[in-house]
Amino acid sequence: MKKISKMQLQRFKPAQVPHYLRAICSAALFLGAAANVATAAEPATQEKIEQAVGKIANELKQVCPLSDPASQGAFDLCRQALFDDSLIKQMMTRPVVLWGRQRDPNMTLKETSLTQFAPDILAGLYMPLFMFDGKYKVTYDEREKLYLATLGVAFRNRLQPGQFPYPFWHDAAKWNTYENANTMLLWVDPNTSKLRFAQFSTRGEPVPGYPVSKATVPAFDGKWLWTDEQGKTQPAVTLFDGLYRENNPYKQKLDQSYREFATTLRESQCFSCHVPNNPDNMKKLLLLQSQAHASMEIHRVLKAVREKKMPLDEQGIEKTLDPQLEKVLLEKGGAFEKLVDAAREWERTQAPRNK
Repeated sequence: MKKISKMQLQRFKPAQVPHYLRAICSAALFLGAAANVATAAEPATQEKIEQAVGKIANELKQVCPLSDPASQGAFDLCRQALFDDSLIKQMMTRPVVLWGRQRDPNMTLKETSLTQFAPDILAGLYMPLFMFDGKYKVTYDEREKLYLATLGVAFRNRLQPGQFPYPFWHDAAKWNTYENANTMLLWVDPNTSKLRFAQFSTRGEPVPGYPVSKATVPAFDGKWLWTDEQGKTQPAVTLFDGLYRENNPYKQKLDQSYREFATTLRESQCFSCHVPNNPDNMKKLLLLQSQAHASMEIHRVLKAVREKKMPLDEQGIEKTLDPQLEKVLLEKGGAFEKLVDAAREWERTQAPRNK
């Protein structure tokens, strides 16, 4: 390309400016304008996050208000609303959000042990256990490079045991944090405006006029699932009771299919790791001990088995599956996967509830 000096360029009239120079200048102007727009948008990010969190806090207060912590009716309305198509669920990162208690505020999120949950599980089984007062605050955490939204909450500690996704009281410290929680922490990515981490804490301000009345919980017998006096499997919430419609044609089939899949998981020693007490102390735990938990992770689990990406044992060596067990695991897991997809698709095609 022939080089043109600044003096020569100044002598060109607009119509005489070579086409390639016009293109270069236009591109430079466009990029400069884009950079200015991006720069101008940065200060508005917090405002955008605050607006989104404000709408979420308002919706949570409406559908999950402060009420009697033993009220099954209030709990059901809350979890149906959050599970269906709530703003908080729409904000969640897919495929998983990391959830757990805030043990130590000085620990980074990377250092903190958290559990991986699909949006359906977090919105349908865990967040409805809290009641919301509508108060919120948004700040930017420089260390995490994330926005932090804090919401005022209280916990439904007097529900029946089968309404909790698993016996939180297997760990006294965990139950104590749940029962006395007064704050929910939502960590939002400024680049995507999506919720990446969610925690609960006892370090906030207590909800005015709502003192915690401690509940008496049953002794933990080591079982994550159990059968009640009526012969029903508990926790009932892990069977999608109250979330999937009763006339969902796949609901009963899911239960039997998961039981068959769970037998293979047990024989493959998956339950030695993927259970709530986290025996391997995984930083990012994946739960498989119930139908609901496994249903939202089945695609990732089978993908890992097919690609032979198994977890490491205590010596840091990748665990291997017996070929016959692997075959059965893929067969039973594949059958469960198809029913999960069919049940979810059927729910998606139904008219919205409460409208």
